[in-house]
Amino acid sequence: MDERMDAIVVGAGPAGVTAARALADAGLAVVVLERGQFPGSKNVWGGILYRQPTEEICPGFEAEAPLERPIIEQRYLMLTEDAVLGATYRTQRFAEPPHNAYSVLRSPFDRWYATKAEEAGAEVFSEFTVTDLLWEDGRVVGVTTGDADGELYARCVVLADGANSLLAQKAGLHKEWAPIEQALVAKELIALPAGTIEDRFALPAGMGTALEVFGEATWGLLGYGFVYTNRDSLSIGTGALLEDLIRTGINVNDMLDRFKRHPAIAPLIAGGETVEYSAHLIPEGGYHRMPRVYADGVVVVGDAAGFVNPLNREGVNLAMLSGTLAAQAVTEAAATDDFSAASLARYRDLLDDSIVIKDLYKIRNATDYAHARPHLLTEYPRLVSDAAREYLTVDGFSKKEKQAKIGGMFRGLPKRRLLGDLIGAARAMT
Repeated sequence: MDERMDAIVVGAGPAGVTAARALADAGLAVVVLERGQFPGSKNVWGGILYRQPTEEICPGFEAEAPLERPIIEQRYLMLTEDAVLGATYRTQRFAEPPHNAYSVLRSPFDRWYATKAEEAGAEVFSEFTVTDLLWEDGRVVGVTTGDADGELYARCVVLADGANSLLAQKAGLHKEWAPIEQALVAKELIALPAGTIEDRFALPAGMGTALEVFGEATWGLLGYGFVYTNRDSLSIGTGALLEDLIRTGINVNDMLDRFKRHPAIAPLIAGGETVEYSAHLIPEGGYHRMPRVYADGVVVVGDAAGFVNPLNREGVNLAMLSGTLAAQAVTEAAATDDFSAASLARYRDLLDDSIVIKDLYKIRNATDYAHARPHLLTEYPRLVSDAAREYLTVDGFSKKEKQAKIGGMFRGLPKRRLLGDLIGAARAMT
């Protein structure tokens, strides 16, 4: 058998690179295999990077990393066919160091982040497509490209190959994801001058905002649209559960085009040039559908393990933390030369004590609750919009008459359904 590395990491996204860097820092011989032309070339990200968890994993990153804008504001918008309802939170505290979050472009960030793993001693190889796992006596011992000379052996393999991880399936860690367990997102990068962005979003120079948009943003399907401000571009996208896209026949590209034409969104992107398009699957299985994350000779991290919190727009920070914890478990296994499933179960113990599992457990029922109630994103926003329009329209009717009319609108709601929605919401977030 060929000489073995201590670890092979498949995938050079944030989870895989974090694991590789931590393993190399611990003195282990590790190689990262990336199928793209370079790390980040095939990765898609909204994307927002949170400072505090990133600083813990990569101290001093703000001085080196290719960041776009500090995010000082969060906007939540609900669209109807012709209106927008919203809430905004902006604070000067987010505008001053230490910042809370940054907008980031995935390709330059991942490419930079991979150099941190190389500096620690890991080897990163691009354009290396892993097609299968190598086995010996029932345990994973390496990977292969399918070519005669494309076999690499290691004492442990870390799978960080993204949401549609075929290798995790081959390792027996999960079955093929069901359409209800994944969302499909389409994203564009629209170039605009920095000054135009700041004028349109009422931002101080160099500062940024994040818009999360629901309702008509996704044709009323469970999902959301987003607009994030970069230095001289906007990241804009929409996505919904794959099951709903299949059921309705809606194309996610058409959904994005429709979102861009909405009267609340079109002025924000007017005159911009689309310079990049991408589409990406996002794991939405959540806590109840989370796969097993370890087996003999193998662990799985990041999107490949379903570590995404869609309710709070968190994925990369959870991916990086899972990479750190996986590296800790593998390093401990290396100390005893025991890479059995029983030994690597330590990884799941570490996850259970972390915010990864704690947060996924907290929102474990949220997706199923909302998916079973499509009217939450259609009927209720239209009702609130109609009520607001009625109250704000000056037309000779008294405010008392208007209030009575608005009350009639709300009294028309099915009482049993409304009560069920309220009780269900409370239970979903408990």
